[in-house]
Amino acid sequence: MFPFINPKTDFAFKKIFGSPQSQKILISFLNGLLYEGEPTIQDLTIIDPYQAPRIEGIKDSYLDVKASLVDGTTVIIEMQVLNVLGFKKRVLYNAAKAYATQLQVGDDYTFLNPVIALTITDFEMFEYSDRVVSRYRMKENSDLTDYSGEIELFFAELPKFNKGVDELVTLTDKWLFFLKEANRLESVPASLDQESAIHDAFEVARQSRLTREEMETLEQQAMVIHDSRNAVLLGQMKGREEGREEGRMQEKTAIARSLLSRLSVEEISQITGLNPLDVAQLQAES
Repeated sequence: MFPFINPKTDFAFKKIFGSPQSQKILISFLNGLLYEGEPTIQDLTIIDPYQAPRIEGIKDSYLDVKASLVDGTTVIIEMQVLNVLGFKKRVLYNAAKAYATQLQVGDDYTFLNPVIALTITDFEMFEYSDRVVSRYRMKENSDLTDYSGEIELFFAELPKFNKGVDELVTLTDKWLFFLKEANRLESVPASLDQESAIHDAFEVARQSRLTREEMETLEQQAMVIHDSRNAVLLGQMKGREEGREEGRMQEKTAIARSLLSRLSVEEISQITGLNPLDVAQLQAES
């Protein structure tokens, strides 16, 4: 068994980057992913820090980590393992919601502070680009001038990152390598260990430091993710056998049936795109 937990699971990601003692880790991580390693962020406050887990499905909330920077900017961070239906819209919705809910009734719009949404995916979101970290904001269509930098969307697609340990140069490289490979390492590579924040992240990720409850949660999540991925593959195979329109419905239904014993109706609906009532009907029939 390897000594480090998988940072890509919801529980592990929250523990490593969202614990009360994770401030230095999160500052380094955000500087690496958002600002190409420049020490732009000097301080932040972690909002609703990680607590002992009570997780039954893939996620207990959409947002894994949320932080407030000294200039008032809110950063929302999500690690997503499965490419569920409507995920791109969900990212935009969460960013817009974080922006809009800053105001109370009667507040002036000038009180609004910027929002940055950082999404790390274990799948490729933008197949037309080989860029690992991408950045989106509102721009004019012709001359590409900024309308506003109030809402920015950053994406880090881990499957596109293919550097080996000897090729890690930047802080960005090192954090991406940590996310992708930490749970397959037997020891901390020297080039990563020299970064104090990454050294601390590995210490938090040591399995030997977990409580029994945390280990059970980690194992449960790993099984859910494994079963969900297998369900998607099974559904795709059945869908191809059935033809186009009917096949797509068969695919969704096969995935839903495979997940009934693991996830709630709402979570299955989110993954498959089936109406919650249809999922509930499948549950009643099983």
